[in-house]
Amino acid sequence: MPLAVYAMHDGNGAGRRFPEGQHPYRSEYQRDRDRIIHTKAFRRLERKTQVFSPAYSDHFRNRLTHSLEVSQIARTVSEALGLNTDLCEVLALSHDIGHPPFSHDGEEVLDQLMHECGSGFEHNLHALRIIEDFEEKYASFRGLNLTFEVREGVVKHSRDYGKEDATYVDISEYRKGERPPLEAQLIDLTDEIAYNSADLDDGYDSGLLSVDQICQNVNLFRELYQEVESAYSDAAEGIKVSETVRRLIDVLATSLIRETRSFLEKNQIESVERVRAFPDRLTRFEPDVAAYNQQLKQFLRSHLYTHPALKRAREDARSSIAGLFRHYVNYPQRLPEGHYSRIGILGIHRVVCDYIAGMTDLYARSRYAESSRYTIA
Repeated sequence: MPLAVYAMHDGNGAGRRFPEGQHPYRSEYQRDRDRIIHTKAFRRLERKTQVFSPAYSDHFRNRLTHSLEVSQIARTVSEALGLNTDLCEVLALSHDIGHPPFSHDGEEVLDQLMHECGSGFEHNLHALRIIEDFEEKYASFRGLNLTFEVREGVVKHSRDYGKEDATYVDISEYRKGERPPLEAQLIDLTDEIAYNSADLDDGYDSGLLSVDQICQNVNLFRELYQEVESAYSDAAEGIKVSETVRRLIDVLATSLIRETRSFLEKNQIESVERVRAFPDRLTRFEPDVAAYNQQLKQFLRSHLYTHPALKRAREDARSSIAGLFRHYVNYPQRLPEGHYSRIGILGIHRVVCDYIAGMTDLYARSRYAESSRYTIA
């Protein structure tokens, strides 16, 4: 299908920081996708928590499988809208590579600790530093040398920056004060579709959420579950839940396609520059579906993410991150040489933050246990 006039066309981008010749049969965004997939940061997502830690069960989503689900939904929606599916795919696969261990708890603790040092931590800004600096795979340049639109999308897919907004990473080149292309805007909502549906699914499979509880609090789920019960009354409850979640994803994705297409036509968006100059984001759900989605998000916050069964693991995770941070600040000589050598450039607190942010859950726990032995000794 030909790309829409408001899509990011291959060849119309701002290019790479270090010019490279064109590949004979891969687009620039396909090359970027492949570079992301081959990074250490992407592979580490397999052992980083989404909601349930790997110790809870092998069956639940982690950051890697979540990224794959976002990619699948993003490709489907972007193709329906005539957007550049290759750009959407690389942004979906890279959108979480800056996440530290232990999900949002790890990010919150690192941000708090770095704020105490006059800075901060945000996983999208950290992802930019990973692709620009930390990943060393090429002889001709440092980092991955990704295209401008991918780097911009990594930073801005879930947040718009005003021209005067200050960040601890210099992002002045990424057209602050403007919206990113639609492909980047799309990732924020396909991310929501993926994690809301997946967290509901995993929450049920874990036994922490019941069908009755979900139906009482999430109107869209209840309506879809009733349809499934009517059509498959003899099916096991778990199968009915799976069928309902499948339909829920379809409702959200269809609404996103329909409302975004309508809004683009209504506002006569006929170029990427019009997308950038528009005062608001252009990707959106229909109003009634947006309300359903918000209700689902609130239910998950109130009944799953803060569930007592997960409280101890979350507290342990936060203690581990804080303990590791203090340990390496006090004993920087115990950092790996590659990190230790950067203290003079970045300062001890940023180097320690970078080291911890790159850890998997399992590695962070093992380093924390080892640091505790040092402390006792």
